[in-house]
Amino acid sequence: MSCPVRSRTWKDILNFPLGVRQAKPREQGLTMIIDKGLGLGETRDLLHLCDPYIDFWKLGFGTSALYLPEILEEKIQLVKSFGIQIYPGGTFLEVAILQNKLKEYLYMAKELGFTAIEISDGTIPLQAEVREKAIALAASLDFLVLTEVGKKDRTQRRTPAQLARQIKNDLARGAYRVILEGRDSGINAGIYDERGCLSGRELEELLACLDDPRLLIWEAPLKSQQQELILKFGPDVNLGNIPPQEVLSLEALRVGLRSDTLQSAIRNGFFDREQKKLAGLT
Repeated sequence: MSCPVRSRTWKDILNFPLGVRQAKPREQGLTMIIDKGLGLGETRDLLHLCDPYIDFWKLGFGTSALYLPEILEEKIQLVKSFGIQIYPGGTFLEVAILQNKLKEYLYMAKELGFTAIEISDGTIPLQAEVREKAIALAASLDFLVLTEVGKKDRTQRRTPAQLARQIKNDLARGAYRVILEGRDSGINAGIYDERGCLSGRELEELLACLDDPRLLIWEAPLKSQQQELILKFGPDVNLGNIPPQEVLSLEALRVGLRSDTLQSAIRNGFFDREQKKLAGLT
């Protein structure tokens, strides 16, 4: 049986259960990927496949220092050409601070073409005045400034009230978004336990101290974490440290095209509404 109308995309014939996402450039529903060493070919393929779903591209840890210079510059330009913010990992900046090379680090990042900077203290102790100076200096160089709160080592973890104070201070100093630490593993870091489970108590305590949780980016490399945060905050929650090969999987989760969030849409009456539309009742 032939179809009388040829549709160009699935969206022409099907509604996404959790709704259509805002197109780039967007302010909410941001996705940040962590790149641990994709080659130029892999980078190009990922961009052509997933460009609409990627907002930030982080070259994880200090991997930026390990590229051949010409490869690094080509990669940065390639990512930028797709309208994606690209930046080196926060641990790399921590190394620069330890060596009293913050200014040199930021100038080098600018020269290489990075568009954003992450300022963190996940590994090192960082005095408040140094953190504030880093934010101000990065902003003066026209970087989009991201900061990160939380420790990579759970034995050094901060209370939700301490995290909230730092978040508010960073935003007041000019940070665009604040990242919640989760490491690349999602295990035993930030507010995740040794199984990668989000501490519900710590989460609620943190939210109670914040004015606008939409200004956070939650590092959530594990599918279970992504699912929990989407169900908690909705499809337009900001998520980070997403493995590159899972960008499409995450987007499917966001819009209800995976069983886990499709079930939520069903519980919330999505298909009842669709049936009413078909019957001309709405």
